Amino acid sequence: MDLDEQVALLMQGTDYGDETLTASMARELRERLAEGRPLRVYCGYDPTSRDLHLGHTITMRKLRQFQDLGHEVTFLIGNYTALVGDPSDKNKARPVLTQEQVAENARTYAEQAYRVLDRSRTKVRYNGEWLAELSLLDLIRLGQNFTIQQFLKRENFAKRLAADEPIFLHETFYAIMQGYDAAAMQTDVQVGGTDQLFNIVVAGRKMQEVLGQRPLVGIITGILPGTDGVLRMSKTTGNIIPIDSTAEDMYGKVMSLPDSAMITYFKLLSRYTPAQIAAVEADLAAGTRHPRDVKMELARETVGIYYGDAAVPAAEEQFKRVFQRGDQPEVIPQVAFSGSPSLVDFLAEHKLASSKSDARRLISQNGVRIEGQAVSDPNARLDFETAVVQVGKRKFVRAVRG
Repeated sequence: MDLDEQVALLMQGTDYGDETLTASMARELRERLAEGRPLRVYCGYDPTSRDLHLGHTITMRKLRQFQDLGHEVTFLIGNYTALVGDPSDKNKARPVLTQEQVAENARTYAEQAYRVLDRSRTKVRYNGEWLAELSLLDLIRLGQNFTIQQFLKRENFAKRLAADEPIFLHETFYAIMQGYDAAAMQTDVQVGGTDQLFNIVVAGRKMQEVLGQRPLVGIITGILPGTDGVLRMSKTTGNIIPIDSTAEDMYGKVMSLPDSAMITYFKLLSRYTPAQIAAVEADLAAGTRHPRDVKMELARETVGIYYGDAAVPAAEEQFKRVFQRGDQPEVIPQVAFSGSPSLVDFLAEHKLASSKSDARRLISQNGVRIEGQAVSDPNARLDFETAVVQVGKRKFVRAVRG
C-alpha cells in the first residue's frame, strides 16, 4: 500500500465526533507513517469479565491492520486499571473487582484475542508492571496536570452530576492511570473506542507531553451495534455475538442482522479495504446486489476471520438447511441436567440465553421450543428424560437427564 492507502485503511471505521479532530489525527498519523519505521501501537483491555464478544474485537481488528503493515503491537491487559473500573461508558460507578477476580478473567483474554491478532507478532503486557510502582506522591504530581472541570465536562459525568448521581473520586484516577500507560510504553498510536476519546486524546496525549514525549496519535473506532442493529453490543442487552460461539452460530447471528447494520459491520469487522467496502455500498444503493447475498458475504467473512476460511462452507450449509429449509442441524450438542431445573435456569446456565432475564424474555416471546413446541410459561421446568431444546432460530441442544 502507498501512504494514502495506509492512512485510508487505518482511519476506516473511526469516529471522533468532530471533523477538525478527525483531520488532525489523520494528519499526525500520516506524519508518523511517513517516517518509515515500525510504530509502537497498543490498545488496553480491562479484564472485567471472562468472555469476549465481537464488539470487543473492533479495536483488535484495527491492531491487526497495524500488524499487517509491519508495526509493533502490544495487547495491554489492564490488571491495575480494572481494579478502579473504567467509568467512560457507565452512568454509575463500576463494581470494584478483587485482584483474584481480575487475574482469573485475564487468563482468557489474550487467548481469545489471538482469534484476530497474529500470535507471533503480538506483545502481551500488564499495566501493573508500572502502575504498581507509583507512589501516592507520584499520583498527586500526575494529577496536578488535570482539572476537575475537565472530568465534569465528560458526557457521562455531566449526566450523573445533573441527575444528582454520585461521582466517586477514584473514578477520576482511571484516565490518569491510562494516560500513564501510554507514557510508560512510549506509545506512537493508541487504539480505543469512542468511549475512550477523553482517556486517549486528552489524558494520554497530555501525560506524554508532561513527561517530555511526543503526543500519541489516537485511533478512535466506532462502536459495533448488536444483533438488533441499534443498541451497542452488550451482554446486558443480550444482543451479542460471542467469540467463543460456534462457526455455525456466528454465521446465523450475522445473518440475523438488519440490513441497515451491514456496512457498519463491514467497516468495523471485516478485512476489506475502503475501496472494497465502497463497491459493496454502491452495489446496494444501485440495487445490483440483493441485501441477502451481501449479508451472506459478510457472514462468510466474519466466520473466516474467527474460525478460518475452511469452516465457512459447513457453517453456510447449516444455515441454509436450518433456516432456509427449516430443518434441524445434523449434529446437535448434548447437555446433561439433573433433577427438574427451571427452564430459565437451564437456558442461562448453558449460555442459550445471556442471562436469566434474557431467558424469561425469550420464553415470553415464544422464542423457546421443546421438541418443536413453543413454551410460553416462564416457570416451566425440565420434567422430561430427553428432548431437543431450541432457542430462537439458531440454537439447538439435546437436553438429557443424567
